[in-house]
Formats: sequence, C-alpha cells, structure tokens
Amino acid sequence: MSINDDDLNWRVEQACREGWPAATEQVADGWLLRRSGGRVRRPNSVNPLRGKRAGPAEAFSAAEAFYADYGQTPLFRVPSIADEMDAVLDRHGYATEGGTIHLYNDIEDMAQVRDEQVIISSTPSENWFDARFRMESYDEAERRIFREMTTLIVGDRAFVSCEQEGMIVAIAFGVIRDGLLVVESVGTDGRFRQQGLGRSTVGNLIDWAQRAGASAACLQVVADNTPARALYASLGFSRELYRYHYRRKAVAA
Repeated sequence: MSINDDDLNWRVEQACREGWPAATEQVADGWLLRRSGGRVRRPNSVNPLRGKRAGPAEAFSAAEAFYADYGQTPLFRVPSIADEMDAVLDRHGYATEGGTIHLYNDIEDMAQVRDEQVIISSTPSENWFDARFRMESYDEAERRIFREMTTLIVGDRAFVSCEQEGMIVAIAFGVIRDGLLVVESVGTDGRFRQQGLGRSTVGNLIDWAQRAGASAACLQVVADNTPARALYASLGFSRELYRYHYRRKAVAA
C-alpha cells in the first residue's frame, strides 16, 4: 500500500465515522469506543484511530470495562488497515460477522442525476423518518436513537427522498466531511424495487454533493449484498478501498 493509499483510507475512515455519529464516544490510547444503544453496529463499536495506539490487549480490557458500564456486549469493528485486534479476539472467543466494503470514486467520474421527483432537504421531514422506520422496522427506542443521531451530524448534509403513490418509497442521506460525500441509509420500499428509484435517489445526492463542493464520494456496503453493490457500481462506485468486519462474543444459550 502506498502512502497516498494509506492517507486516503484513513481519510475515508474518519469521514464515514463522522457520517454516522455516536451519542457517546471515548478515546482510550488511540482507540475510539462508541456507544449509542440500539442494533446499528457502527455507533456501538470499538474502532482503531490513525497513529500510535495502545496494544490490542490493553484496548480489549478498556473496551470490556467501557461497555460493561452500559450493560452492553462489547463489539469490535476491525478494518483491514488496522487489524491487530483480531488475534486477541480469537483468544477470547469473539465470532466474526458483518463483512463490509468501503467503495469510493472521484465525484466527477460518477453518475449525477437530476430528477424532479426527488426531494432534497437539509433536515429530515417526519415523512422521511416514517419511511426509514417502515423500511428498517425500528422499535420505539431505535427510532429515538436514530432521530438523535441525525441531530449530531456535523457538516453539509442532505436528506433525499422519492415519492410514489403519495408516499416516500426511496430514501438516502449524505454528509460532506473533508471534501468527501458519505452516502448513508439508502433504502427502497420492497413494493417499489427494480424501478430505478434507488439509483435516482443516490444519483441526485451525488449531484447535490458536487454542487456543494465535494471532490469524491464514499460509502460502506455489506460484502454479500449483491443488489446494493450492483446499484452502487451503476453510479460509479468502482474503487474498493478496504474492508472491515465486526467481532462479537457469542452469548451462551
């Protein structure tokens, strides 16, 4: 890996982390401990920071103590650019889950769509939230957590939606951090898939970001989500940067 690749990877790592902020964050010797509650893994995980870090054994102990205070099972996010935690987690019986890919491209090389049916707003409407919760089946606590997360976002942001038959059926949001558009929460109602609505929604988000001054775009997609990867490829997310996975200790039955 070249120095420039390493710089880009860590730049994307930070932008994506800030695109979905956690309610509580604590830095422990070069490791970021994040906690929000709910099921979403990223804002409830241990993450390595760039630069000098404490050894994985020390970070493991700090993380277990941190999450014990909240009554949560520790969850570790292990990116391939800093994977030293894997060996310690192997010894402690942590299983692997959620393999994910970071995709990236320069924004001038991506598909930018302008569709009058797509609405762009700097804040999420109640209808936008309703669509998100309908697509993801959030319970009341998770709805509250997600709403609070959107208020913590720093930087230019856009919440996009597409309506059909009088309701929102496709959504996404984007955040610009350090010149990078971070694409998040892409979803289409199951009854309206295969109609190009996801591509139109994200394409409008890319167009918004270019006009707002972003130079590139990035996102995270589950490695085995073939339909999502095809959608993003059609928009120009052609460069894979690095991968990550999560480690969680199995709970005895």
